[in-house]
Amino acid sequence: MMLLFCVSVHSDSVSWLEEYKARHNAGLEAQRIVASFSKRFFSEHVPCDGFSDIETLGCPSHFFEDELMCILNMEGRKGLTWKYYAKKILYFLRQQNILKNLKEYLQRPTERQSFLEGAVLIDQYCNPLSDICLKSVQAQVDDITDKVRKVLRTKNPRHPSLASKAGEVLVPEVELQRQVLDAMNCVLYEQLKYKGNELDYYNSLNSYIHQVLIRRTGIPISLSVLYLTIARQLGVKLEPVNFPSHFLLRWCQGKEGSTDIFDYTYIDAFGKGKQLTVKECEYLIGHHVTEEFYGVVTSKEVLQRMVGNLLNLGKRESTDQSYQLLRDSLDLYLAMYPDNVQHLMLQARLYFHLGIWPEKVLDILQHIQALDPSQHGAVGYLVQHTLEHIERRKEELGPEVKHRSDEKHKEVCFSIGLIMKHKRYGYNCVIYGWDPACMMGHEWIRNMNVHSLPHGPHQPFYNVLVEDGSCRYAAQENLEYNSEPREIPHPDIGRYFSEFTGLHYLANTELEIRYPEDLELTRATVQKIYSSGKE
Repeated sequence: MMLLFCVSVHSDSVSWLEEYKARHNAGLEAQRIVASFSKRFFSEHVPCDGFSDIETLGCPSHFFEDELMCILNMEGRKGLTWKYYAKKILYFLRQQNILKNLKEYLQRPTERQSFLEGAVLIDQYCNPLSDICLKSVQAQVDDITDKVRKVLRTKNPRHPSLASKAGEVLVPEVELQRQVLDAMNCVLYEQLKYKGNELDYYNSLNSYIHQVLIRRTGIPISLSVLYLTIARQLGVKLEPVNFPSHFLLRWCQGKEGSTDIFDYTYIDAFGKGKQLTVKECEYLIGHHVTEEFYGVVTSKEVLQRMVGNLLNLGKRESTDQSYQLLRDSLDLYLAMYPDNVQHLMLQARLYFHLGIWPEKVLDILQHIQALDPSQHGAVGYLVQHTLEHIERRKEELGPEVKHRSDEKHKEVCFSIGLIMKHKRYGYNCVIYGWDPACMMGHEWIRNMNVHSLPHGPHQPFYNVLVEDGSCRYAAQENLEYNSEPREIPHPDIGRYFSEFTGLHYLANTELEIRYPEDLELTRATVQKIYSSGKE
């Protein structure tokens, strides 16, 4: 009470009692919504319309987020299901806010669209739970710029870039500009060891500007944004060039605004700031290109290419992480180009493939049909199958309950929540489901060579969450108890389990409904296996 009184004395304009009530009510509302998510969405991905309760909150959003953070910061091994859904809600809230900021950014005049800010917005949207802000990123870039000034001062103490504040005055002479670029190359590539990531080129981290600054590596476009920003802060106007297969910058050597591509030197930030002629640019990619590819592009076009890179990365693999990247990059692309039929169709196909949010799929397809009637064949196919999916969902009777007392389950040896090890591949995992025999189709059984197992498909199979983040379906004969059980760092742990006891996982309410007799068996098994080791 004393603390609250002190706050009220120094904050006359703030009613601490009203603030306390608002925070308390926001906390209760956050807890209510988080608690409801497991029951509502256990059997499916959380669709975007699942967040409708949150969009109409009657409490301040910052208090709501604060409660979500409190949930996420609960003791590490408990409240796993609450943390799982709190993270999803926080992910959604922050993305919605970042999307608003991006749309505001795109509405500004071109000269007020900072390339660095655009890169930060993309980074934030794809990593909404990370601590990324423009102020922090800009401070790191400013620090590099100061290092460049120190090098420049040793070469030319009277250089105009040393006297002016960041980017206030353009350096007029080409030779003085060259001194800036030489100093930049010295700092970035010699002192700080920045380099193009040739060994792991297709890693999404190369596209995130905060990771480029941490890891000091990236791809051509992310390194170009960094290089261009520093140069402009030192008075050298470099421009982005949407060169095919390899993003470049250009530096004018002739009259400002010249349309002659030979009046420019081209800079490869991925190649340690190497300066290239037109012919050398063609050598870089191995073929001739027309003059239009040497032209300058806008900040929106730079963002389009950055998002396009992420979108292509999302298409490369069929994992939960790549699907999330694909969803995020499609959101970003359609925020910039909301009527792009190709990407709208990709979004509809993605949601259809993942089996999520069928009502949204129908909305997207209706929009595509209005934009381009020639798509009626593909649209009609997806509409038909989406409607069938909606009907099947209505006919679902509820969760399948598996009782161990059933005769058909008598061969099932392991239970939900046990930490296991794969005998052949050595990975650690936790069981979150089981079948009395392999329930996969003939093609999967053939591809996985199941018939080569001594018991083939006619043995219990287990759904397991693996420590590498994957979900697998393993035969009983391939699993064994883990002699040193430990937590499994899988993103979906909280979807199925509420707590890690140190020896096994406790199923949450929804999973326990489906396997009602497993909890006691798991406890008994753990007691039997591990008690002897403690005595």
